[in-house]
Amino acid sequence: MTQQRAPLWEALVKHLTAPGAQFHIPGHRSGEAIPPEFLQLAGPGMFRMDLTEIPGLDDLHNPQGAIAEAMELAAGAYGADKSFFLVNGTSCGLMALILACCGPGDKIIVPRNAHRSVVSGLILSGAIPVYYQPAVLDDFACLAGPDVLQIKKLLSENRDVKAVLAVNPTYYGVAGDIASLSAVCHGAGVPLLVDEAHGAHLRFHPELPPDALSCGADAVVQSTHKTGGSLTQSSMLHLKGKRVDHGRVAEALRMLQSTSPSYLLMVSLDVARRQLALKGRELLDKSLRLAGWCRDKLSKMQGLRVLNRERLGAAGAAFLDPTRLTISLLPSGLTGYRTAELLHHRYHVHVEMADAAGVVAVISLGTNVEDCRRLIWAIEELVVTEAGDPLHLPEPPRLPPPVVALAPREAWQKPGKDVSLENSLGMICGETVAVYPPGIPVICPGEVIEQPVLDYLLEVRQQGLHVQGPGDGKLRKLRVLV
Repeated sequence: MTQQRAPLWEALVKHLTAPGAQFHIPGHRSGEAIPPEFLQLAGPGMFRMDLTEIPGLDDLHNPQGAIAEAMELAAGAYGADKSFFLVNGTSCGLMALILACCGPGDKIIVPRNAHRSVVSGLILSGAIPVYYQPAVLDDFACLAGPDVLQIKKLLSENRDVKAVLAVNPTYYGVAGDIASLSAVCHGAGVPLLVDEAHGAHLRFHPELPPDALSCGADAVVQSTHKTGGSLTQSSMLHLKGKRVDHGRVAEALRMLQSTSPSYLLMVSLDVARRQLALKGRELLDKSLRLAGWCRDKLSKMQGLRVLNRERLGAAGAAFLDPTRLTISLLPSGLTGYRTAELLHHRYHVHVEMADAAGVVAVISLGTNVEDCRRLIWAIEELVVTEAGDPLHLPEPPRLPPPVVALAPREAWQKPGKDVSLENSLGMICGETVAVYPPGIPVICPGEVIEQPVLDYLLEVRQQGLHVQGPGDGKLRKLRVLV
């Protein structure tokens, strides 16, 4: 099959050029019933493409025509045996993989910094997590990719594990040695599942970290909308080999995905794949040049640090995606949160994310020179106008491995109550508490609140550190199981 084709796009255009009467959903009827202010800003073309499963446009849940052909082309572009279009984001792909590989009581090795959709997958499947903790990179408090030796040890201690899940690359562009990890997993007879949400572009340029599928991973989920040029919420799931049952994955996706999939999302995946296959090298050449120019300019400035390959040096940090700029102004006295706030309000520079240590700017396929000049100018001004005493990040906690009393599914189904943090010792936690930085959960649903964990959470509360997950963000109370 030639990558020049975009079958779903072609089928949609063919349908639009034929006259006809519409008596099907969606109810706006190609934009006729769209509020005028929305129509004026968006333009009429988008609404004409917002269609449903009518003859000629195939069916995502039983693909036999244009969608089936488009997904075959996606598999060819990514070197997969089977690919699926996702209209519910990478989240539903991760949940589908866990459901396909695990049942109630089955063990799965997962990182403590896994996306919250992984916890949803554990709840839906009834699987029991065996956690590993990625390393933290000094100066930036950001997490590395999977540690091969740590996972190898867990596999030897848990012979009944059904799968291993890895996040690669991380939000910060840090990637691990997936080829070695694949070999370890396959040697233990288990599949390797990779959350490659931030790596849909990796396969299309040799200067980027190697993509997980080419390194031997059995299943990969990618947020094509993040780095591949499709519309927000559209993703792909790729399978290679026989370790993950293709039919089970398809069945899980039929349960998890909308029965009214957006053709806007699906057709954007089709044309984004074609663009990457035909022009990905050229587009990424431009992105890499801009990223290199930005990194060079920023690295020469006083009062900040930029994450580069020389600063990796940790287990799980074998590669760095150069299109991710992780910038810390802690030497100038600015946290990442404050940096992002100033960039937004003062300079109209909008970064992808911020944490206590710094900010992450993504040099995407669409980034231009003016974007980069504005970022450099804004950072250059900040380190002069806002300079203060250098800030230091607190040491990450050295906590013992969690005691898992209940599987996440059991914990989610049980009733809970709020108790004061001081009175939670020995109880089973009913929610997740993660401290940023470094973003590793201190405790998850179904885990016992032990003394070292309680002591650390009390310290976090006293220092007013930023937390995510609990209902009470101030940590005055914690939800525990009854």
